[in-house]
Amino acid sequence: QVQLVESGGGLVQAGGSLRLSCRASGRTFSSYAMGWFRQAPGKEREFVAAIRWSGGSTLGDSVKGRFTISRDNAKNTVYLQMNSLKPEDSGIYYCATAMAFPLLGPENYDYWGQGTQVTVSS
Repeated sequence: QVQLVESGGGLVQAGGSLRLSCRASGRTFSSYAMGWFRQAPGKEREFVAAIRWSGGSTLGDSVKGRFTISRDNAKNTVYLQMNSLKPEDSGIYYCATAMAFPLLGPENYDYWGQGTQVTVSS
């Protein structure tokens, strides 16, 4: 059974930074791509970032230049560094393990964490 546990969310002012972490267990972490998605109230789940087993990454258009995704395979953890946060970045952030490509679609992920809330005040 794969388990994903996110942490690092919270309340921050616009322009601030947060780093989210997602620790995985129950799977050979280093062999899989990992992704971050977010969901705001009343909106669909949105792709934020993904990182392949090789370390190559893809970012959503709305976060390019502000967010960075990284992974530490020794710690079974993927990170999302979020800088220059905006109120529209608010939502619940989920990490997930990919089972197929392309990495932008939530339908290509099989296991999801419980999410961590990010709130950016203006």
